Amino acid sequence: MTTLGIVGFVIALLVSVMLHEAGHFLTAKRFGMKVTEFFVGFGPRLWSFRRGETEYGVKAIPAGGYVRIVGMTPLEDVPEADRSRAFYRQPAPQRALVLAAGSLTHFLIALVLLTIVTLGLGSPALTPTISTVSACVPTITATSDVCAPGATASPAELAGIRPGDQIVSVDGHPTRSWNQVTSAIVAAGPGPATVVVERTGRQITLHPDLVESTRPSLTTPGATVTVPFLGVGPSIVVQRTNPLPLYGQFFTLSVKGLMAIPVAVPRLFGQAFEHAPRPANGLTGVVGFARVTGQVVGAPDPTYVRVGLFLMLIASLNVFIGIFNLLPLLPLDGGHLAVLVFEQVRRGLYRIFGRSDPGRVDLRKLMPATYVVLVLLIGLSVLLLVADIVNPLQLPA
Repeated sequence: MTTLGIVGFVIALLVSVMLHEAGHFLTAKRFGMKVTEFFVGFGPRLWSFRRGETEYGVKAIPAGGYVRIVGMTPLEDVPEADRSRAFYRQPAPQRALVLAAGSLTHFLIALVLLTIVTLGLGSPALTPTISTVSACVPTITATSDVCAPGATASPAELAGIRPGDQIVSVDGHPTRSWNQVTSAIVAAGPGPATVVVERTGRQITLHPDLVESTRPSLTTPGATVTVPFLGVGPSIVVQRTNPLPLYGQFFTLSVKGLMAIPVAVPRLFGQAFEHAPRPANGLTGVVGFARVTGQVVGAPDPTYVRVGLFLMLIASLNVFIGIFNLLPLLPLDGGHLAVLVFEQVRRGLYRIFGRSDPGRVDLRKLMPATYVVLVLLIGLSVLLLVADIVNPLQLPA
């Protein structure tokens, strides 16, 4: 199943690339621009065919794809017969839409996938109904769920909490969701607490004595946290919800991830020196993402959960790629958009002050900056590849 997840990721990534390029292709064709090539991959041509004025095909290196639109820049030597259809000769709004179409396609893919998950498959949600009661208090050195001889019984076990009980309140704080349960336990702190549960239609008041438990931190690799411990696990139900809030969360997390890249890069190999795996929420490359999707698909969870998590991972990847591609850096689409916006703003200002049109930006002057961005992107890709191999990400157990 793990191999199936990796293969599924590779296929999903290639399909996303094809759809990205299809976004550029279809909008360019819609506005009458001439598109001569539509290829998946780079390097030597493996297979292709021609239909009309466009050649479609596959190249040897599956590291992306491209659409060749005649006259993407004024630096190209465009035949006289094609100049009226050259990209740079078209109105600015049309050029902007063609440039943004790739990222917009990624955003649409993510929205469709999240809609399938949240409205079709449904998403697992934690409830205050207890599914498991820990027999003992876990320790940071525990290697299994089996209690060691002489282990301390859990507060829930001692207080008589049973699977199937629904936690109604903790220390007077109503608990209608699992997040409220955990927040109330943290607020209660170690020591005596009052827990009201509903069992077979009636409410029962119990008095567990919460204890401190040390466990690995979910946010800081290699660190531990000490939290109040009751010893109960939630039930999981399937809920069908509006995909838009989750969609917004993916955008927020992607933006935060981009902003954290300068800080995250030095930490790629930190856990390797500490003999600890990288956390699953850290910076990763294609190899690491493929490994995580493989772990998700190979996990011993219900099929709908594994499929849903897989689709959510692919949706998150598409959101991230869409936002990354809009960064105002050449040679990314966002860099070309930034140049286009600059040209239009400058043209407008010149018009206001009665000056003649300054014309287009000389892209040759921007080439040194473009090469710097390319080197940084290639360097980051290599670092991520090495880190994914020598210090792989791991899903939390």
